[in-house]
Amino acid sequence: MELVFALVIGALTSSGVYLLLRARTFPVVVGLTLISYGVNLFLFSSGRLATGGQPILGSTESYSDPLPQALVLTAIVIGFAMTAFVVVLSLRNLADNEDDHVDGRQGERPEKPEQKSEEERSQ
Repeated sequence: MELVFALVIGALTSSGVYLLLRARTFPVVVGLTLISYGVNLFLFSSGRLATGGQPILGSTESYSDPLPQALVLTAIVIGFAMTAFVVVLSLRNLADNEDDHVDGRQGERPEKPEQKSEEERSQ
């Protein structure tokens, strides 16, 4: 069980980093979300993977630690807010630059011709 869990965390993190390094905004948003899921699973696994544990202290010998669960719930809320912010930021970038590159470059579109100065127009 732990090996499968570790492989899932590694796959989510590695695919998130791969998508984060792309040059378009949508893969960057998906990559941030995948990294967030990987971190949430890592935080959840830090409280030991045990089934049947009681959530209340003192009622049994084995209990589940409530701290990783609280951290994961907080991380889910923060991740949702971060995703919404990045989507709005990418839409603003698309509106301002008319392109969805992360770095703001126009890609392979030809540059606009520069305005001719008044001297060139008069000749």
